[in-house]
Amino acid sequence: MIGKKSLTSTSWQKLGGYLRETQILGSIHSTLYWDQNTSMPSNGAAWRGEELSFLAKWLHARQSSTEFEDLIKEAREEIQIEALEADTDIKKKITNLDLLELELSRQKKLDAKLVVHLAKAQTEGYSLWKEAKENNDYKRFAPALKKLVHLRVEQANQLNESRSCWETLAQPFEPDLTIKRLNELFDPLRTRLPELIAKANEVSSKKLPKWDLDQKSQQKLCEILLNQWGRNQKITSLAKSPHPFSITLGPQDFRLTTRIVEGQPFSCFLATAHEWGHSLYEQGLPLENHQWFAWPLGQATSMGVHESQSLFWENRVARSKDFSERFWTYFANEGAPLKNSSDLWQAMNPLIPGLNRVEADELSYGLHILIRTDLEIALLQEGLDVWDLPREWNKRYKDLLGVSPKNDSEGCLQDVHWSEGSFGYFPSYLLGHLISAQLSEAMASSLTQKGFKGEDPIGECIKEGNEKELLKWLRNEVHHYGRQVNAEQLVKKVSGSDLSSIPFLNYLENKLKMLMTT
Repeated sequence: MIGKKSLTSTSWQKLGGYLRETQILGSIHSTLYWDQNTSMPSNGAAWRGEELSFLAKWLHARQSSTEFEDLIKEAREEIQIEALEADTDIKKKITNLDLLELELSRQKKLDAKLVVHLAKAQTEGYSLWKEAKENNDYKRFAPALKKLVHLRVEQANQLNESRSCWETLAQPFEPDLTIKRLNELFDPLRTRLPELIAKANEVSSKKLPKWDLDQKSQQKLCEILLNQWGRNQKITSLAKSPHPFSITLGPQDFRLTTRIVEGQPFSCFLATAHEWGHSLYEQGLPLENHQWFAWPLGQATSMGVHESQSLFWENRVARSKDFSERFWTYFANEGAPLKNSSDLWQAMNPLIPGLNRVEADELSYGLHILIRTDLEIALLQEGLDVWDLPREWNKRYKDLLGVSPKNDSEGCLQDVHWSEGSFGYFPSYLLGHLISAQLSEAMASSLTQKGFKGEDPIGECIKEGNEKELLKWLRNEVHHYGRQVNAEQLVKKVSGSDLSSIPFLNYLENKLKMLMTT
């Protein structure tokens, strides 16, 4: 037995060492991406493209190499010797190897030249998108988008999976997702969300006063929020970027960004809450003293689960009535014209359809995602021309939300995703809403069983500033899975039911009822 363990350990360590070096390269790539979004001068874009494409080529070579394939094979042969012991750790190792072989298979199908072209097109696309958005010049960005669509279609063709083009590209974000399943989950929202919005409009005759806070005050409020939620400044960093995001650069290095939008006093605050939710999830993944950091099991279950965590902290916590009761004085102290907690709660939940996804209320947010999902599927596999995108975008916004962009900057140029070729990501936001609502129901039930009192035990924790209890539940019930399961399997394990739109719609209807009676 000693000999077996030694042999397995040696083989496993060799594979682990290879993965660790690959992860270091990936972290360097992510660090350059972080810099590109936060502090890189605009004229550095061309050289940054060279740097990122070089790293992408190097990473692809390592992830598709014969050496990597042999290391996986050797590790599996030796692991199988001990598999009969049914040891939990052995099972996790086998799962890691299965996921590594899946990724190896995908990487081997991709032409290295395509990988380089994609990396360069992504950097160019981001730079041109940023310029086009600032100057309201879609024509400046359209050729780059057209190139990215072409390259992603080629990527799907090379992968040659038994899925549609869009489904293939969505797999890294949502493993096992199909358009059929997406429609099953989203179709009830297409019907019910416009009805709820119409209901909100009928009673939402009172116009809330417009006000703003200066940059210093908004930053201060974000710092207070993060400190109350247990931020460890030794492992986290907060910066500003054109589009808020969260990224992990190492097992003890978690970065997030936010942005300040003039005339939107909650934009920075809620974006910080959202991105902090992402970061908390990353911090809670099964790293096991960094053991799995470079391995698949140390990665997020899916981006839908990722978004469920960010949306939980942004919407279920920060936008809640109980949070407003506890936090409204901080806003008032910074000059916000608030007389009580109700003023803050209503201001953070206006329930008025708008043009911007990031600033959208919870009722209309799903429609923003449905529009983007339909449009990117149309771009990839239904023949929608890139040059027709603004017209289609504006038409769907008018039909679904009753609003029309004045220009492309507040229309089809508002999001960064397509500038990086991230087709297939947008549905994860709405899936995140569904998952968050269903997990919240399970959390509330669990807290009640543990002795927490009240009809809303989550709200009681928030009101008392006891969010650590909520995080503890998420750590124990959600975060530890990593990639052992897919998103729907995780929801079933935690809630006992298949993923459904019903808990989310119930949550929205209850919140709307509360706001209507305030």
